[in-house]
Amino acid sequence: MMYFLCKKTIILFAFVAALMGIVRFWSNRGYAWLILQRFGKFRNVNNVAKFACLNGSLAWLTSTECIMAASLEVGAISIMTGSDDLKTEDTGDESVEDTKDDLKKDQVSEEDEPAEEPREPRIRETPEDIKLDAIVNTLAFHPKQDIFAAGDIDGDIYVYSYSCTEGESKELWSSGHHLKSCREVAFSHDGQKLFSVSKDKSVHLMDVEGGKLVTRIAKAHSVPINALLLVDENVLATGDDGGTLKVWDMRKGTSFMDLKHHDDYISGIAIDQAKRMLLTSSGDGTMGVFNIKRRRFELLSEFQSGDLTSVAIMKRGKKVVCGSSEGTMYIFNWNGFGATSDRFAVKAESVDCIVPITDSILCAASMDGVIRAINLLPNRVLGCIGQHVGEPIEQIARSRDSRFLASCAHDQMIKFWDISSLRDMTVSDYRKRKKKDGNLKSLSKKAYGGGDDFFSGLMEETEAKQEEKEEDEGDSDSDSDSD
Repeated sequence: MMYFLCKKTIILFAFVAALMGIVRFWSNRGYAWLILQRFGKFRNVNNVAKFACLNGSLAWLTSTECIMAASLEVGAISIMTGSDDLKTEDTGDESVEDTKDDLKKDQVSEEDEPAEEPREPRIRETPEDIKLDAIVNTLAFHPKQDIFAAGDIDGDIYVYSYSCTEGESKELWSSGHHLKSCREVAFSHDGQKLFSVSKDKSVHLMDVEGGKLVTRIAKAHSVPINALLLVDENVLATGDDGGTLKVWDMRKGTSFMDLKHHDDYISGIAIDQAKRMLLTSSGDGTMGVFNIKRRRFELLSEFQSGDLTSVAIMKRGKKVVCGSSEGTMYIFNWNGFGATSDRFAVKAESVDCIVPITDSILCAASMDGVIRAINLLPNRVLGCIGQHVGEPIEQIARSRDSRFLASCAHDQMIKFWDISSLRDMTVSDYRKRKKKDGNLKSLSKKAYGGGDDFFSGLMEETEAKQEEKEEDEGDSDSDSDSD
């Protein structure tokens, strides 16, 4: 009986000593951790139990004695487990200090490394091209802000802000009020209103800021509307597919001129600076003249071969230019609208849209997808502004500062072209010898053969020298003949 009591007492004592050893081990964990780092992993649970028993027997030792005893324990455990991983090398506090030094070095190196600066956005020469879900029929630039509007064949109208900073061009709002294809859009002179006409025969007036529909004339024409011109803030001119011209007072929502003198669609409308004479181009091959002040029809020009697709006033109001489906430009004198004074073959499939840039230079878009810069009197094709490869161009528009030209085509793209160089361009009356290859000169970097062609400048210089040489030879031949 006494034997069992003594055995239980010894077991209880060992258990209490083990608990106190664990507490002491935890209180000296700063030193014990160094020892445990030398242990590796225990092989099995029995070794852990042996370690606890040995540690319990050292419960009342001082901290220094505990470290020494723990070192003995390491040796004991390595003997019991037969592991060479548990060594009792006396490293002291050197490993701790080395670890702290390494941490400090890492922190210093991280602080010394300069923070990556945010990448500055790329500045482009022109705004980024915009891709829409449908073919775009019409474009118009805002008169005071970097905003443009576009209408597509689904009847949707989009208003975008544009910028040369990459990624900053964005859609402001869109409208789907038209039931059929939107054919023309135009901003008011103050930029607060947006007018549009559609194949659904309606005229819409919207608020530019939010795209809210302000006024709708549902049955403005009996046939689809094709052309639109804003005369002033309250007067609007429209032309339809049947050849009818209407002039509207938007304050009343009614037309005060309703005249039909064309046999085919009206393709374009222009007005003089005095806002007195209204000019129309038509698919019947004639140009119409209407007096908006007296509200009457004046005359039709003689018939031209092919459709007249566009009309513009040039040379400070002294000339009128019409594009045609045959690729020929017809020039009329002011007050001589009955017959053409000149004509110029552009050698394009057609001249569908023309936009004046200066008094003498205009841009013309064609079905072959090329935008040409053309000088009038002397008549010259100056070069290529840009292109939609293999896609007919529907319309082009000039920005408010005449820096950019926007174009839309059947590829569903809206592209921007730099035309700032055209304002300073002058054309001599001397006609240069035509190039044998017939290629157009590139007037912008985005046009084919532009700034991306490394050898373009060298080729032009070589051609110029060759032309001079041929001219000199021609002069010498003429001199010899005269002798």
